[in-house]
Amino acid sequence: MAREQLSEVRYGWNGFADRQDLATALAGEIADRLTSAIAKRGTALLAVSGGSTPAKLFAALSTTPIAWDKVTVTLVDERFVPPSSPRSNAGLVAANLLQNKAAAARFVPLYHEAASIEDAAAADSEALKSLPWPLDVVILGMGGDGHTASFFPDAGNLEELLDPVSQRIVLPVHAASGGEPRLTLSMARIIDAGFVALHIEGEDKRAAFNGATGPGAKKPIRRVLEAAPRPIEVFWAP
Repeated sequence: MAREQLSEVRYGWNGFADRQDLATALAGEIADRLTSAIAKRGTALLAVSGGSTPAKLFAALSTTPIAWDKVTVTLVDERFVPPSSPRSNAGLVAANLLQNKAAAARFVPLYHEAASIEDAAAADSEALKSLPWPLDVVILGMGGDGHTASFFPDAGNLEELLDPVSQRIVLPVHAASGGEPRLTLSMARIIDAGFVALHIEGEDKRAAFNGATGPGAKKPIRRVLEAAPRPIEVFWAP
């Protein structure tokens, strides 16, 4: 059902001179949030996005001296491909984040070998339900079409993905613009996190963000910003 009106969009804007400065600052913010969670409850839960954008961030975070043995890392979303695929987000995380000091972290993947993406989502939900929810930190990315996580504008189940009170953990996604079928955390799980950051880079992504969140826009990223109970922090560098 189409919305008749849009809610207020609130977010924090954090601009940096270059991408390395952004990576260093965001890595520090993540480390502080994880350390605080560990101090409060003895463990911390981090969900990260894939793609090429977070490589510098992951490298900076991997050398940050925190109690990584008390951190569980999972993914915001994943393509329905095995970790050996060059398109696997799990492979990107293993190569760039779960190194150096961060090698001590526990990693819970989203991909499961299964007969269908629906079966894989069910296996994911079973594997993830024992994690120490809610998420402490979520790092999102954004596509030029205004999607974040795997909430593609043309996903057949977009309203289910963006249900702010869903009890689902992992959902399957079929969207022509996404290529392979995808697995994604529900928006409800993402916005329930203690801290959510949107990491974007380049003038094209800044323009896409402005267009996707401006007056009258109904893109998925705006829907997430609207629903979040706390302002999402945007980290951007040219």
